[in-house]
Amino acid sequence: MPGKNISKAAPLSREEVALREELRDDVQHLAGEIGERNMWRYQQLNAAADFIENSFSRAGLHPRRDSYELHGRVCHNIEVEIPGTRPDVVLIGAHYDSVLGSPGANDNGSGVAALLALARRFTGKTTQHTLRFVAFVNEEPPYFLSGQMGSFVYASRCKGRGDRIDAMISLETIGYFSDALHSQTYPAPGLGVLYPTVGNFIGFVANLHSRALLRRVIGLFREHAKIPSEGAGLPAFIPGVSWSDQWSFWQHGYSGIMITDTAPFRYPHYHSSTDTPDKLDYDRFTLVVSGMEKVIADLAQGLKL
Repeated sequence: MPGKNISKAAPLSREEVALREELRDDVQHLAGEIGERNMWRYQQLNAAADFIENSFSRAGLHPRRDSYELHGRVCHNIEVEIPGTRPDVVLIGAHYDSVLGSPGANDNGSGVAALLALARRFTGKTTQHTLRFVAFVNEEPPYFLSGQMGSFVYASRCKGRGDRIDAMISLETIGYFSDALHSQTYPAPGLGVLYPTVGNFIGFVANLHSRALLRRVIGLFREHAKIPSEGAGLPAFIPGVSWSDQWSFWQHGYSGIMITDTAPFRYPHYHSSTDTPDKLDYDRFTLVVSGMEKVIADLAQGLKL
């Protein structure tokens, strides 16, 4: 579902300037201070978990560790819940580990910073749907698209409990934008005919089962956001479509979408040692998060698919 595409970032409001600094500070802490964080950098992985847990607590939320053992070490998903008047859940997630050899500023410090900022903005609010914000461990290889992913373990437990998750939104690598010609590529040649070849937009991606959720979310985003957006509901076998934690929820029958700057199809520092905080476009990153705040507020007041 291609949308109208414009270039350059819109000016930020006073509230968005404050949001931008929050996002910048959290990306800097995760990628600049903690740095690479994964099972080979286990101390740093735990430092990131502690940072996320403390950030939730400082916001007045009550984090819970959803833990499991992997290779003799305990790994932690970190969740907070803001109860609604109904048990139906809108879940927003982002993985906090980084790939081996990378500090992971965009992948996925950007997603975690957005997760924390969004959770702060819903603290103390009353909604119909229950909101759940979850930071997932072990999304990156060698656990990628396997039962050892933190999100897979988490989704399996949700299914076992009978959790009614109406929507899962995965925040995955959302901080890089470019106005350069041909800065945007695609995994399938035909997509380049339908979608822009300039990487100045934020992408919304779903599998075929989740197309109704995709249409609802991107429609709301376009009502509120000040940044271009593109959406695609595609077969999960197309490269990139399933490349984040929404895949784990698809495996358990839940609808889920990924929000992304398209990662390797745009970002030149993807999975490299140069994925550092200075590479992000914090103004446009802020506009994505600001738009998603309004989307989540609308979804939480009654998901209509």
